[in-house]
Amino acid sequence: MTRSRDALLSTPAEPFDIQLLTAKLCLLPAGAVWWPDEGTLIVSDLHLEKGSSYAARGQMLPPYDTGTTLSLVEHLASTYGPRRIVSLGDSFHDRSAELRIAEADRARIRVLTASVDWIWVEGNHDPDPPEDLGGRAAKQLDIGPLVFRHEPTGARGEVSGHLHPVVKVRARHRAVRCRCFASDGLRLVLPAMGALTGGLNICDPAFAAALPDGTTAYALGEQRIHRIDEARHEPDRYAHGGVWRA
Repeated sequence: MTRSRDALLSTPAEPFDIQLLTAKLCLLPAGAVWWPDEGTLIVSDLHLEKGSSYAARGQMLPPYDTGTTLSLVEHLASTYGPRRIVSLGDSFHDRSAELRIAEADRARIRVLTASVDWIWVEGNHDPDPPEDLGGRAAKQLDIGPLVFRHEPTGARGEVSGHLHPVVKVRARHRAVRCRCFASDGLRLVLPAMGALTGGLNICDPAFAAALPDGTTAYALGEQRIHRIDEARHEPDRYAHGGVWRA
């Protein structure tokens, strides 16, 4: 259940349909949600310019995360033709990320935001909306029965990000850990889409507060979503220094 971005960009992916209150949503292996009745594509936690943020502090990560993440968003926009795209906060890794984006990538963002009704939902990493990249800002967004915000509160009909959910399961005598959607049937937490983002195991207590009616994982495979019921979820084990291991 690993996820190859090359595979996601080269062949059709199979969505997994769920119902959240009265809304029929399609979970996509790329980590986005397609809401066909509203023509709306939802992405979360792009964390653009995370690589350059780390590089500024001496940790030299490859400086290609923004371009890689934008390629995935462009592919989804081309595939589904949305009239609205909602970016659920932490679209930028920090308050100065917008200033570090290469001009070519800035131009790509402007093309995206000019082609649809693009909404930047405010996140904890990027509370101030971008000033010259197009789109519009919102603290939260209400569409039909659903409310879109960055940090989950446990409200019914809530679609959120922030927690970067991952699920760990045993498969063929080994542990598999991968990004996932997390839902209790009344609420949904999206995985982080950013190329350099990590994740929080859905066994963490933070998910019990966000999803009070239990947690089902929808793990991202290369070309399909895998539903994993709560009884199969495994917590991470931690080595010395707090680093997780299988």
